[in-house]
Amino acid sequence: MLLVSLAVMSPGGLVFVPAGILLATVLAISERAWARVVIIPVAAAVLYVLGWVLPQLWAHPLLTVLAIGSGYLIRFVAAFGVGAHLIATTSPTRLSAALRAWHLPRALSVTLAVMLRFFPVVAAESAAVLDAMRLRGLAGATGLARHPILSMERFTVPMIAASLRASEDLSASAILRGLGSRRVPVSLDPPQFGRSDLALAVALSILAAVSLLLPNPLTMVIA
Repeated sequence: MLLVSLAVMSPGGLVFVPAGILLATVLAISERAWARVVIIPVAAAVLYVLGWVLPQLWAHPLLTVLAIGSGYLIRFVAAFGVGAHLIATTSPTRLSAALRAWHLPRALSVTLAVMLRFFPVVAAESAAVLDAMRLRGLAGATGLARHPILSMERFTVPMIAASLRASEDLSASAILRGLGSRRVPVSLDPPQFGRSDLALAVALSILAAVSLLLPNPLTMVIA
């Protein structure tokens, strides 16, 4: 995930965006996350049309601004696809063990592990808030159209409280697991570089080489 994010978010990262989208789609297929299999290519195709095709057909200042925004958003599609696979398939414990095996700084490894755990908690809390709003007849397109500010307030205020509560619970859990200790934790199941890791590394190398050698439609208009 870190390599893909650094590659696509770099100044010349558009070169690696098609490879990142292809990788994210293949990972979603391997995970059988069919919603992501559809969303990632469709979102990339829509952004390509908005950012590269329409400005060629109609020269307009609004489309120029839209093209610039699409050029950045399509990078997030590739990074989000790979990141969603990491969140869905990797536990914070295994991620922490892997980062310790790579001898990364503890501040970085702990931060990434907490982020990996925090996002699913926020998603679950937001679903719970929306369910509560639906039971009270406060959610839906009609209510949002009639009272947009009030609807956002009814969703945002409980989400802020839930996020603060979740962060406190995660902090307490981290302290109980010895986060403040100076001793290096020991993994009961230490990670190993297996065949699947080797296959992924080879696939990443091939995709990077192909991205650099072959013509890229994303770099023909927007650099």
